[in-house]
Amino acid sequence: MSLDFDVLTIGNAIVDILSPAEEDMLVKLGVTKSMMRLIDAEEAERIYDMMGPAVEASGGSAANTAAGVASFGGRAAYIGKVATDAFGDVFTHDIRSQGVHFETRPLFDGAPTARCMILITPDSERTMNTYLGACHHLTVDDIEEKTVAAARYTYLEGFLWDPPEAKKAFRKAAAIAHAHGRLASITLSDSFCVDRFRAEFLDLMRSGTVDLVFANKEEAKALYETHDLDTAVACLRRDCKAAAVTLGGDGALAFDGDELVSAPASEVDELVDMTGAGDQFAAGFLYARSRGLSPAEATRLGCLAGGECVGHIGPRPAISLGQLARDAGLKLPA
Repeated sequence: MSLDFDVLTIGNAIVDILSPAEEDMLVKLGVTKSMMRLIDAEEAERIYDMMGPAVEASGGSAANTAAGVASFGGRAAYIGKVATDAFGDVFTHDIRSQGVHFETRPLFDGAPTARCMILITPDSERTMNTYLGACHHLTVDDIEEKTVAAARYTYLEGFLWDPPEAKKAFRKAAAIAHAHGRLASITLSDSFCVDRFRAEFLDLMRSGTVDLVFANKEEAKALYETHDLDTAVACLRRDCKAAAVTLGGDGALAFDGDELVSAPASEVDELVDMTGAGDQFAAGFLYARSRGLSPAEATRLGCLAGGECVGHIGPRPAISLGQLARDAGLKLPA
C-alpha cells in the first residue's frame, strides 16, 4: 500500500492528564500558574496522586496537531517515542483511533512513557507539569524515509529540540522532505524554548532547513528580543519564507513571500481551556496549505480550529473540524 499524507508531525509523545484545579493547589505544589515545568518520575507520581478526576489521552503538541489534521478529513501521520507500558498503550490506541498513522517503534527496557499533568484553574489558564521519559529517546533511526517522503508537510514541535539526538532526527527528516520536493515546518512552542535555542531556531530559518514557522506573538517577540510585534514580524519576513503568528483574541496573521494576510479570532461562547489552541491552529493552517488553499484561507481555518479548542477541556477537537468548517461556510479543499 502506497503512503500519501497531507501532514507528518514529529514531537514529544506524551499522555496528557487534564484536571480542574483550584489556585491553592498550585501554591501547595510551589508552581507558577500558566507555566510549563519539567519534573522527574517521583514528582509526576506525587502530582498524579493529588489530582482529582481527570481526562487522559494521547497528547504532546505535534500529536495534537496531527489529530486536528485528521479531524478536518486530512491524512495525518505522527512520529514520537513511547515505552512498552500502560501509558504507551494508551497513547498508541488513542492516536490511532483518531485516524493518525503511528508506527514508531516503542522503547524497550528504558524510561517510561512521558506524561503531562495539566492543572486547569477557574480562569481557564493551564499549568503544565511534564515528565519526559521515553519521548526524549527519539533518534534518527525512528525517521523512516518512506513516511517523510509521503507527506506534503513535515512539522516539528520546538519542545523536541532539547535532546541532541532529536535534533539530528529532525534535520534528517527535513533533508528527506526537501529531497522529495516536500516542505518542512517548525513551531517555536514556548517563549522559554525560544530563549534556550534562539540561535539554532534562527539558523534553521535562515539556512532554509525549515520553510514555514509557527509562533504565537510572545514567541515571535522573544525570538528577536523585542517588545514590538511589528518589529518581530518584519524580522520573520526577512529570515524565513513563510510564517503564521497567532495573536490570541486578535486572531492571527500569516505571510508567504510578499503576501501578508490576517484573520479574526473565532467567536467563542465560553473560554474554558486554552490547552492546545496553537496546536489546532497549526492543524487547520497546515491542512489547508497542504491541499493548495491560500494563506488567507489557511489562516481562517486555523483560527476556526483554535477557537473550537478553547471551548472545552482538552487539546483535541471535540467535534469534527471538517463539519465545523462547512457549517461556518468556510472553503475546504477537495
